[in-house]
Amino acid sequence: MNNFAVLLVICVIVVILFATIVAILSRYRKCPSDKILVVYGKVGTDEFGNPRSAKCIHGGAAFIVPVIQSYQYLDLTPISMNVDLRNALSKQNIRINVPSRFTVGISTEPGVMQNAAERLLGLKLVEIQELAKDIIFGQLRLIIATMDIEEINADRDKFLVAVSKNVEIELKKIGLRLINVNVTDITDESGYLNALGKEAAAKAVNDAKRSVAEQNRDGEIGQANAQQDQRVQVAKANAAAIEGENLSKVAIADSEATRREREAEATRRAVAAEAVQQAKAKQEAYTAQQEAELTRAELEKATQKADVIVKSEIEKEKAEISAEAEAEVIRRKARGEADAIYARMEAEAKGQQEILTRQAEGMRAIVEAAGGDANAAVKLLIAEKLEDLVAIQVEAIKNIKIDKITVWDSGQGGADGQSSTAGFISGLMKSVPPLNELFKQAGMELPELLGKDIEAAAAARAEELAKKQGIPHVETEIVENPDD
Repeated sequence: MNNFAVLLVICVIVVILFATIVAILSRYRKCPSDKILVVYGKVGTDEFGNPRSAKCIHGGAAFIVPVIQSYQYLDLTPISMNVDLRNALSKQNIRINVPSRFTVGISTEPGVMQNAAERLLGLKLVEIQELAKDIIFGQLRLIIATMDIEEINADRDKFLVAVSKNVEIELKKIGLRLINVNVTDITDESGYLNALGKEAAAKAVNDAKRSVAEQNRDGEIGQANAQQDQRVQVAKANAAAIEGENLSKVAIADSEATRREREAEATRRAVAAEAVQQAKAKQEAYTAQQEAELTRAELEKATQKADVIVKSEIEKEKAEISAEAEAEVIRRKARGEADAIYARMEAEAKGQQEILTRQAEGMRAIVEAAGGDANAAVKLLIAEKLEDLVAIQVEAIKNIKIDKITVWDSGQGGADGQSSTAGFISGLMKSVPPLNELFKQAGMELPELLGKDIEAAAAARAEELAKKQGIPHVETEIVENPDD
């Protein structure tokens, strides 16, 4: 069973690898010699860093990345078409018919091939043919408008060179190249070309007849002179013959001058037409250069804009980072201050806790020293603080200013056996809050030695003071703050 499972896993792995290899090979495309492989999608950037619209391959192969790339083929088969140009206006304002046949095809030059991928990909053969026809018709009309009929009819090579040059330039803009041009015949509806032909034929026939007549005349004259007087007229015959020869030479010279004059005129027209074409070519070159300069200016403008935007973005990020750093410093500073406050309060709490702990330990030691008796421990504490308590009690009447005291006392005791002076002193002392009452309000009780007979002791003390004075009757007057 384990061997079967291992074999099954191996088979699955082999199938997956085989499928992967097949999938990879299925995306590898070879370009035939009569086609152009156009890969489009994400195909990289050009020399300026702009995304490329397509990648053209001729005579090679390429791997097509799934999902992000696709491909098509451009056919390099030549396209032959009849271009029957009619009623084209020549330089002499005479309309002529120029039936011709053009053969074009998609170019394999790198730049022109890119134009074909951008403008002809996906078009049918008929659509490409119609597009090329429109361009050819326009260029033919333009060339014929700059040439005379005699020049077009007599110098076919020059006419074909001009047609090839102009048409080739325009076809390259859409990715095509001109393979062949064949002009079958040139006609005009006005009969101008036929008239030129008849004129040339008549001129040739007349020249031949005149030459034959002259020769016959010279022969007859010579023969007659020889027969008339062989000896006397020999000199005259020779002179007449020489004169005839001279006349013939003059006629020949006139004919030669006329020929040269016409040749010079034809040369002049050819040179003028060539100068016009050169001027037009220069104008097109200047226009192309102007467009290139405008493109370069736009590129420079985009570059400057990108530099400014990137610089602004960098400044913005620097400001954000600086602000974040300052905020972090403030947060850390606040966190440090909070930690310091927390540490100080924690230290104060620990100090307070330590004080209370020490006090509790001291109380525990006092109770242990008193033999475990809490009352005895309290007595010890009160005994230690008694002086302070008395000072606080005396403080209650310290600010009372007594200007004078007048006492009238008969010396007789009252119902409680005390004199009036003793009663006054006792009442004065009672105006101070008794310690025993204070402790009772606090929920405690003074020890017996301090709190039981404190009122009696105060009365006795007052009586003793009165007896020492020896005054029978005392009148007391208390004035507080006499300065007020």
